[in-house]
Amino acid sequence: MSDKRTIKNALISVFHKDGLAPIVKKLTELGVKIYSTGGTQSFIEEQGIAVNRVEDLTTYPSILGGRVKTLHPNVFGGILSRRELASDKQQLEQYNIPELDLVIVDLYPFEKTVDSGAAEQDIIEKIDIGGISLIRAAAKNFKDVLIVSEMEQYAETLEILNNSGASTTMAERKKFAATAFNVSSHYDTAIFNYFNTDYSTALKQSIRESKALRYGENPHQTGTFYGDLDEMFTKLNGKELSYNNLLDVDAAVNLISEFDETTFIVLKHNNACGLASRENLVDAWNDALAGDPTSAFGGVLITNKEVDLPTATEIKKLFYEVLIAPSFATDALELLKEKKNRVLLQQNEIKMPKAQIRTVLNGMLHQDKDLKTDVISDMKIATKVAPTDTQLTDLVFASKICKHTKSNTIVFAKGKQLFASGVGQTSRVDALKQAVNKAKNFGFDLNGAVMASDAFFPFPDCVELADNAGIKAVIQPGGSIKDQLSIDYCDANNIAMVLTGTRHFKH
Repeated sequence: MSDKRTIKNALISVFHKDGLAPIVKKLTELGVKIYSTGGTQSFIEEQGIAVNRVEDLTTYPSILGGRVKTLHPNVFGGILSRRELASDKQQLEQYNIPELDLVIVDLYPFEKTVDSGAAEQDIIEKIDIGGISLIRAAAKNFKDVLIVSEMEQYAETLEILNNSGASTTMAERKKFAATAFNVSSHYDTAIFNYFNTDYSTALKQSIRESKALRYGENPHQTGTFYGDLDEMFTKLNGKELSYNNLLDVDAAVNLISEFDETTFIVLKHNNACGLASRENLVDAWNDALAGDPTSAFGGVLITNKEVDLPTATEIKKLFYEVLIAPSFATDALELLKEKKNRVLLQQNEIKMPKAQIRTVLNGMLHQDKDLKTDVISDMKIATKVAPTDTQLTDLVFASKICKHTKSNTIVFAKGKQLFASGVGQTSRVDALKQAVNKAKNFGFDLNGAVMASDAFFPFPDCVELADNAGIKAVIQPGGSIKDQLSIDYCDANNIAMVLTGTRHFKH
């Protein structure tokens, strides 16, 4: 038996009608009988095409304000009947039910309605019942029925009709069925997550866009990005982003969001290795690069201001992987594009997720993002000597960097410039020693600088080492039963310390 099926009858009931007209015209040319409802029926009639009302098939009108239109055995029997079974055929004849060989149905825009801030009742009315049932039924019976479940398939559907007439292959129907179940499962996930606001019941995620990457973290690993990068960035130049690029870009975007004043950041392996805030962009770039010009090689760069020509001229001297900015001056862009493989991304303003998910063991962990930024009003002065206004500004600056750096971490800063950081160490003492050594290696004088720690000091050894290096003000969350030992050391050595009460672990 051939796997080809002839389209004799079609059911069409859609929300999105853009691109539908050529399909219904072609179906009419091919002698296909069309059934439809409501607005879709009116649209088809406006094209000058004869259409049969679903109400005539079901023998009852659309009721309950349109909530019930197609939910009827005369509709679902025509979709679900197995063409090869004599008993199914006999029953269709008995009840005068036509075989529906093509179903074109899309769903009410539930997600868009939620995103619009609509009232709850409006959102509830956008939970599709008939449409989702038609899609699932037609997809289940893909052996006999072609299901077109979203507007994005209209062009492909028309191509099939133009090339093959009123005939479809098993491969085509199965492909469209897979898309249909993708559509329906995504839709159900969106509805569930609307109700499951605290994630206490279950974790469900659905992302329909995907992009295969060259490889994963290493060449022997496969990698895929799930999401819409084009919504996030406009790519202006360069090669495709890699798995590791994307991790660095994510870290960059999250860190730059902490700063309003003109700021430049250099990142390597998800951590800032250079960062400075200045009056003009080229100074911010030069001072950020000075933080660690060695690590900057092959790094990811980001700024929150338009890249101008003077800054681009300096940036071009460095080998980097990715540069991200809200915009680029025309002459700056032309200069930077001379390096063909350098990725230039214009960051678009979009709403970022407020949750984080990662795999662990045989499951997943879910948490809210760390959206708390330490501010001066959060600070409790724990020592006899209070930080100066300049130190307070630098403490906030250092804390922002610390929050986005792998634990255990220590950050040194002065004059809104990152001097050095100790990153991802197994002890806070080691992180501090690493930061001291880096600062000295790159010629920074730590006298008068400030220190930030992502978590409390269990012993006074860290503040003693910091004191010996020249640190004069410290910000930390506090919370250790031995906080007082560190405070006492600071009091004895004329160091200011503030406690925030907020830990910023980043594992």
